[in-house]
Parts: sequence; C-alpha cells; structure tokens
Amino acid sequence: MDKNRGKNAQKVICAMSGGVDSSVAAALLKRAGFDVVGVFMKFWHDSGGEKSGNWNRCCSPESENRARKVAKILKIPFYVFNFEKEFKKRIVDCSLKEYKAGRTPNPCVICNKEIKFGLLLEKALKLNADYIATGHYAKKQKVENRKQKVEYRLLQAKDEEKDQSYFLWMLTQRQLKRALFPIGDYTRKKVEKLARKFRLPVLKAKKSVEICFIETTINDFLKKYLKTRPGKILRKNGKMVGEHNGLWFYTIGQRKGIELAGGPYYVLDKNLKKNILIVTKNENDLYKKELIIKNINWISGKEPRLPLRIKAKIRYRHNSAMATLNRLKPLSSLRFKLSQRSITPGQSVVFYRGQELLGGGIIC
Repeated sequence: MDKNRGKNAQKVICAMSGGVDSSVAAALLKRAGFDVVGVFMKFWHDSGGEKSGNWNRCCSPESENRARKVAKILKIPFYVFNFEKEFKKRIVDCSLKEYKAGRTPNPCVICNKEIKFGLLLEKALKLNADYIATGHYAKKQKVENRKQKVEYRLLQAKDEEKDQSYFLWMLTQRQLKRALFPIGDYTRKKVEKLARKFRLPVLKAKKSVEICFIETTINDFLKKYLKTRPGKILRKNGKMVGEHNGLWFYTIGQRKGIELAGGPYYVLDKNLKKNILIVTKNENDLYKKELIIKNINWISGKEPRLPLRIKAKIRYRHNSAMATLNRLKPLSSLRFKLSQRSITPGQSVVFYRGQELLGGGIIC
C-alpha cells in the first residue's frame, strides 16, 4: 500500500464488522498513512430485532461495539450506515426467489456486488473518499496493457485456505479501481498476531462462516418464509420412495436430511414443474463433466477469445479443476477434464488463470 503522510493523505472508507480481519485492515491502512474512516454497516435481520435477539451476525450490537472500540483505539472517525432496506430487497428477497425456483444461491457474492462494493462505494464517493477497503483475503494488481491503459486484476490471497477471491467475481473495473484489500498479503495467523500487536479487542470475536442473516439453519429460515410444499421423492428409475416437504429444502448432492429408509440416498435432481425430488443411491450419479453458465462477468470488462482453457471452481471449498469454456449463445458451457461432484444450479462457477481470477457466472 502507498504511504500517504501529511495533509494530502488519500481518504479510505474501511468497512469494519468488529471482527479480526476488518479491524486489522483498518489498522494497516492507518499505519500506511491513509486518512481512514471506519464504517459499520447495518444489514437486515429477522423480525424481532431488539426484542427477540434475532440479529444478523455481521452487524449485531456486540459487533458494532467492538468496531467502535477499534476505531477509538486507532483514533479514526467512526460511522454507522443503515443498509437494512436495501439488504432485504437485494440480498434476502433475491435469495428467497432463487430458493423458490429450486436453485441454491450464494448471497455473499451478491452482497459484495450490491452492498459492499455497490452501495458502500457510492456513498464513499459522495463523501469524497478515494477508496473503500474491506477485510477480504484477496489481492489487487495494477497493470498497463499494450495501449498503456491501466487495468486492475484480482488475485488470490497469500493464504490459500482463507482466500476469498471466489466471492468477488462480480466486481467491475470501476469497483476494483477503488478497492483496497489490506490483508491480502498476510496469512490468518499473521493477521491475528497483528491484532495483538495493535492491541485490538477482537480476537475473541466469533468467525462468520454461515449466511449472516440466517440465525439457525437454512431450512428453519425457508420454512418461515417459503412454508412447505409436499411432493413425491422418486428414484432415478421412477420408483416412488417417499415424500418431501418442499424442493427448496434440498440441494444437489445432499445426503443428510432426506430421511428415507434403506439409504444413504443423495439428491440428484429436481423436477420443478411436477414438484418431484429425484434421488439416487449411487454416488457416482452425482458426477458430471459439463455445465451451462449464465450472467458471466469478466473482471477485465472484456470477454477473452473462446474457447478458453481455465481452472474453475464450482463452489467456495471446491478444488479448482481444469476445464474449457465455450460459447453457446446466449449462454456458455464449461466442460471439465475430469467429472465434478454435485454441480449445483444457482451456485457460482469462477474462472482462474494461475493466481488471477478472470471472472465467473451462475450455474444454470
């Protein structure tokens, strides 16, 4: 990061959740000489709020208090932005619509595009900020192309286990230009050491690993908002083996929670028109070599020449695999060298070349 000492320091709005990563990100920016402003974002939480204690884990009162304490220690201004209405409409309602359509969405990907690098960035620019910063484990690289035009690349983080570039595939050049990822060159262990060094009271904060606006389980959440819609469970050969409570409660490859005798059974497919869940006892049925993609975004803003050989990830914790991307107007197809398990409609498939994230799309 550039050092910007003195009156001409560049202004950075740093998203602070009260966790270790975003707190250390703010501290590193301050140390590098930026004019840092801490911002805590309030997202939608399930009905009840203060009375029921149903808080979004990303923005509970405890999280806000920790972020406020960190800002005080760092001697930086601190503000709270309320994005509850926008979050409900763009993230929660959108996710429920996807589940109802039988797909399995990834709310974090949409949140990064619409909220953290969307609404927050727009607000930051209105406040005359030069950048926004987050605690994502990812890296940005500034390069000049052959026409001496500046472009920005998105790279995987130094810590491969913590790398979060997968969730950022929807970003544009405009957003990336204004984004900083202060902890991208650090491992999680190093980040924790820095938190101790800066004396930040965040090491006991719980790590956020699930969907932030879901308090207990996804199924409990879906029961509340989508209710139940019973239907048949059929094997691949058409034999009925039971009943389900609603297709949105199941995802491709799922084993637990099907509750059928004589298993194990795996979710193989969904027939939305007939409201039928299709299962299999043969795990090999879950492996496929090809998938169809919609809504592709290229980080560079330009589609490369196809067909294109890449490494692709079909979910966050999936090991990237060699594949070839082809155009099928208006969609595209991705064919893997080796079959992949549980390709799931609604999930993001992300493209890499070496350490660079080229872009991604939604699996149909």
